[in-house]
Formats: sequence, C-alpha cells, structure tokens
Amino acid sequence: MTAADLEQLIIARLVRDQGGTSQTWRRALGRIIVRDPRTHAHCNWDVRPAGTDAQHAAIETLLDEVRLQHSIVVAG
Repeated sequence: MTAADLEQLIIARLVRDQGGTSQTWRRALGRIIVRDPRTHAHCNWDVRPAGTDAQHAAIETLLDEVRLQHSIVVAG
C-alpha cells in the first residue's frame, strides 16, 4: 500500500464514520509521513493531525485500528 492509498482509506473511513467532507478531513489529517522501515520495523508511517480537538480524537482513534491492518507503506 502506498502512502496516498493509505491517506484515501483513512479519509474515506473518517467521512463514513464521522460525517463531514473529504476536504475537511484531508486538512485535519495532514500528510502521511513515511519513515524508513529499517528503523521503524513495526510501523513506518505517522501523521501530525490538526483541526479541532474532536477531529484530532477521531483521527487518533481510527489510526490505532488502521496501524494494525496497514503497518508498513511505501512512499507515493
């Protein structure tokens, strides 16, 4: 899975679960940061969410689940 695919998956889940628009959630989510899997063997990606406290909480809750399913991604 690429970082772009992961971003689309996360945004789609946020829209489905929380409502709102994909544009709003894309801004709140921020970029997917891909790290070297040699130094981050368990999960090589991260985000720095922005937005409201409620958006931040929704993103963090979803990320816990998504990291279990998609722990390693490639840039792109």
